[in-house]
Amino acid sequence: MALGNLDEIYRDDVILDHRRNPRNAARLKDADIAADGVNPFCGDEIHLQMRLDDGGRVAEVGFQGEGCSINQATGSMLSEAIKGLTLPQVEALSAKFHEMMQGPEPPDEMLTALGDLGSLSKVRDFPVRIKCALLAWSTLEDGVAAGRG
Repeated sequence: MALGNLDEIYRDDVILDHRRNPRNAARLKDADIAADGVNPFCGDEIHLQMRLDDGGRVAEVGFQGEGCSINQATGSMLSEAIKGLTLPQVEALSAKFHEMMQGPEPPDEMLTALGDLGSLSKVRDFPVRIKCALLAWSTLEDGVAAGRG
């Protein structure tokens, strides 16, 4: 793994856009699934809400977060990526994101298939920041698991 410059991540156009203009920022009332995540080591926070349609697909997402740009951008990208997916598809996407962040070097095809989320693969070069990118996904997984429980 070649180590890069952390400033490159913070200058990435996709990451900056999602940080500056977070998608789905409104808190959903009467959500079917809601979860909150906090990284106590750095203070990053994620708050997610999802409303499902009658077919069990994610119809609406609410995302609010505080903390670093990576955390904020990831939450925003996640909120866009899961719309229209069933819960099993959400779990599969989450597994794919975890694989990108923690598995072997992701192939270009995987990064392309992940869309905006693929831009976060650069975070792999900074192991201490991987948790920033995974907080939203871990929070999502907790919410889906609790929603099924």
